Amino acid sequence: MRADFRKWLLQVAAIAVLVGSQSAIAAEKRIMVFGDSNAWGLSNTETVLPVVRYPSNVRWTHVMAKQLGDGYVVEDEALSGRTAASDDGSFGIAGAGMNGLQYLPAALATHAPLDLVVIVLGTNDVKPGFGKTPLDISIDVMRLVSEVQKSTGIATGYKPPKVLIVSPPALGKIANVDWWLKTFPPESVTKSRELGTAMGRMAAAAGVPFFDASRVVPTMDGGDGVHMTPTAHKALGHALAVEVKKALN
Repeated sequence: MRADFRKWLLQVAAIAVLVGSQSAIAAEKRIMVFGDSNAWGLSNTETVLPVVRYPSNVRWTHVMAKQLGDGYVVEDEALSGRTAASDDGSFGIAGAGMNGLQYLPAALATHAPLDLVVIVLGTNDVKPGFGKTPLDISIDVMRLVSEVQKSTGIATGYKPPKVLIVSPPALGKIANVDWWLKTFPPESVTKSRELGTAMGRMAAAAGVPFFDASRVVPTMDGGDGVHMTPTAHKALGHALAVEVKKALN
């Protein structure tokens, strides 16, 4: 009887630990940012190269996390060059590579459980080689939304997370570097400035929360014309902390 009683006590203790850990997980709100180089923190410089990453306290994802405060965990799933749903082999990354739609399922499983996924993509999609319009890019972003909404991660007990769509800041004056001007020619700049409207309409039609980053980062003039300054990172981090709380509620 004593052995059985001891076994019973151990089982009760194990259940208590499991319940406690699940309660702790449930108490925190987990957010994944799915973005490109501006979420990764690539610095803004007129020479474009060499690539330098801003320190963590400068990047908008960390600014947002600090503003959200205790009870929130922000997972930064960002990759320079990432598109919403287009293949790009120019970076030499194998597998899903730069195609956000292909990589997203693995990212969702990696960071599960999640309460919210913030999708901030579209800048790389305006490159001329993809031949996509702002409407095409917005449709690709909605494909990402659909992937999130049907996901359960690696454990079937978790519900799919909510989604917040963020259209990236519009491109500014592109730095006078030959290969960079070819990467983001004038037509790409024009497309970037139309993304907010197209993506906002698509999000509204689908009933998905949306925020246009150009509201707080009006233009990307200065530096390389594509990447955010520390001041812009701070502004976006503060703004999105508010939008994240709205989306979660």
